[in-house]
Amino acid sequence: MTVVTELRIALTVDDFDAAVALYRDALGLAQLEDWSSDRGRVLLLDAGRATLELFDAAQAAMVDDVEVGRRVSGPVRFALRVADADATAAALVRAGASEVAPAAVTPWGDRNARVAAPDGMQLTLFSAAEVS
Repeated sequence: MTVVTELRIALTVDDFDAAVALYRDALGLAQLEDWSSDRGRVLLLDAGRATLELFDAAQAAMVDDVEVGRRVSGPVRFALRVADADATAAALVRAGASEVAPAAVTPWGDRNARVAAPDGMQLTLFSAAEVS
């Protein structure tokens, strides 16, 4: 059996500087490596623990409906756990993202906000429900 030890997402963007400003500078993903060369630019950013969520079309539509009110996301959407979904969404909008939907409480108790990065990637920012 193969054991995966790391999930790494390779995101190709048209505006590298805008992506760095959003993901590293505004969102706070720590820079682990800079493998840029005269052939191209690449940064490795630490996004914490990684998981892979597999959705069917019906579930993706349900999540879009809960977070946005209509079907808007493509086949890939980042979901990032943050301490404060509202504050993080506001910081990302100031850094060049666009608001897709303001934060709302989900049926499962999390507080989720949706923004779109300048490259079009949709990001769900979620603050986990307090467990009592």
